[in-house]
Amino acid sequence: MTYSTYPPGFRRDAQGRATFGGALIEDLVRQAGTGTPAYLYDLDGLRSAAESLEKSFGPAPHLIAYAVKANSAGSVVRALARAGTGADVVSGAELELVLAAGIPPSSVVMSGVAKADWELDLALAKTIFAIQVESVEELERVAARARTVGKSARVALRLNPGVKADTHAHIATGHDDAKFGIARPDVARAWAVIDREPSLSGVGVSAHVGSMLRDPEPYLAAARVVAEAAKARHDAGHRLEYVDFGGGFGIDYGGAPAAEPAAFVQAALGLLAEHGLSSQKLVIEPGRSLVAPFGVVVSTVIQSKRASERRWVMMDAGMNDLLRPALYGAKHRIEPLDRAPGGAEWRVVGPVCESTDDFGTHPLGDEPCEKVVIRDAGAYGFVMASEYNGRPLPAEVFVEGGKVVKTSVAPGRDDWVRRRLGA
Repeated sequence: MTYSTYPPGFRRDAQGRATFGGALIEDLVRQAGTGTPAYLYDLDGLRSAAESLEKSFGPAPHLIAYAVKANSAGSVVRALARAGTGADVVSGAELELVLAAGIPPSSVVMSGVAKADWELDLALAKTIFAIQVESVEELERVAARARTVGKSARVALRLNPGVKADTHAHIATGHDDAKFGIARPDVARAWAVIDREPSLSGVGVSAHVGSMLRDPEPYLAAARVVAEAAKARHDAGHRLEYVDFGGGFGIDYGGAPAAEPAAFVQAALGLLAEHGLSSQKLVIEPGRSLVAPFGVVVSTVIQSKRASERRWVMMDAGMNDLLRPALYGAKHRIEPLDRAPGGAEWRVVGPVCESTDDFGTHPLGDEPCEKVVIRDAGAYGFVMASEYNGRPLPAEVFVEGGKVVKTSVAPGRDDWVRRRLGA
């Protein structure tokens, strides 16, 4: 069947039952045979999102470098690679992953403030599109590694644009106090290192202002700094291959709409035109916007509790499975599987022995349900999970064509006990 047969992402059928990728979630969990908690990913949906974003560029030269840190599951990376995306990686392990998943080195950029020597050596050996350096000191290290292995290093300057985005402090990366990027007063010194080092080839300029951006304004503020730096470099007689305005496109987690990624692309292309850089390749680094809406967590309600006026639901998914609410104060919609949300509010918590293992209040109805679904969990979910409290990592279930096509199950409780006894 064609993709259009299966509606992407989360839906509800006529009876109010939760569906995902065109199939009942209850049926998918049964097919997978994993129990709960379990992550489900709609591969058709995320691939369609990438293809739609690709079309938004029109004829403009570009590279969509998927931010692998958002979701590094091999099935996810392979699906996006088939849709034509490259990758933004922040570790040597991520680099090895994307290359093995079929993304060519010429479509990979590597970021990160503390790249180990072996990671730099790997990037050099694979001749990736660019190593995005985040300090003048790192430039010196890259030059030394390149000389050691007899390579010419393709490098880009990641700038700190000095822009504070309206987002959570933990995911704002472009302000003056952030650890990321080269401060604007140091840019000339960075170019000087590149110009004097035969082992360095300066190919681009980049920045990333932060995550969960709801509109293009802060994105454009940082992009303008990049465009001005690129224009100045061109005017000085040094042609660059690309500019990278980063990613950080937000999604609507429920009640707070965010602009579509295509709106950021159009704003970026307009900015390039303003600076006479329309022929320049534009690189963007979306992560969340491609995968978050196409992942959910299914969890079983262990018990309910009523204390005075408060109603509690205790589920088997906790902060060890989905850390964002505890880490950022993020809120995900939590809904019953068997009926539409509404009615009485319940405080939903997990089993972990921490007060921050709290997912907020949600309208689950007058009576507690047997299973719930946590929506929009495809990004920064499993990749941040842990085995805290001796709880095994959740399963991952991959859905395509309305069916389970792959299931990944982490080692269970017995394995955890053996490993800890042997420590």
